[in-house]
Amino acid sequence: MDFPKLKSIIEGLLFLSGEEGLSVKQIAEIVDKRVELVTDAIEEMALDFSRQGRGVQIMKIAGVVQLGTLPEHAAYFEKLAYSPARTSLSQAALETLAIVAYRQPITRVEIEEIRGVKSERAIHTLVNKDLIVEVGRAEAIGRPILYGTTKSFLDYFGLASIKDLPEPGLFEDSENLEEETQLLFDKLDMQQPGAENTDVQSEFEFEEGTVILEEDNVFVPNDDSEDSSS
Repeated sequence: MDFPKLKSIIEGLLFLSGEEGLSVKQIAEIVDKRVELVTDAIEEMALDFSRQGRGVQIMKIAGVVQLGTLPEHAAYFEKLAYSPARTSLSQAALETLAIVAYRQPITRVEIEEIRGVKSERAIHTLVNKDLIVEVGRAEAIGRPILYGTTKSFLDYFGLASIKDLPEPGLFEDSENLEEETQLLFDKLDMQQPGAENTDVQSEFEFEEGTVILEEDNVFVPNDDSEDSSS
């Protein structure tokens, strides 16, 4: 494997790992290369991104390497994150929002049990868009966070209260989850003024995974302090 291909693979791995990132050791094990070579590749990638004026950067936080956005672009990301009427949500986020609406207060683990997949990113997106919020802690081991919908959720869908949601028996389990999600948003769509011209799901399509971090978290090339721990 040549060096450019190694960097390309690492970039793809960091993209897939999202906000969780990967340690240098994990990357080295995946690509079956020495930690020192992987570190050199990551340092060169960081310089490449900076020189090319890319919209993302390489960061190392607590020994974990990840892709992140540029702090100077934060104002644009905030417009995207806090404008639900102009952007849309993925199917994963729509399903998560529907489950929270019907089963609140609910924990992340309970959401994932219904969906059958991890939902951390979907929850992060919905919190950023002020559609769900932390409403307390469950009386269980670890006191997990409980989530519920917000006033913004009610306002957007023209609901006086959560009791106005249609079909209260929906989202009890993962069977027909996609169908039930579509049914819910179709019905909410029809309840809004000018419903004949509105497509809720198309308005809520959103690319998840954007992470805005501070400048002092930027991966600094030639920093060997993490190598021994990696």
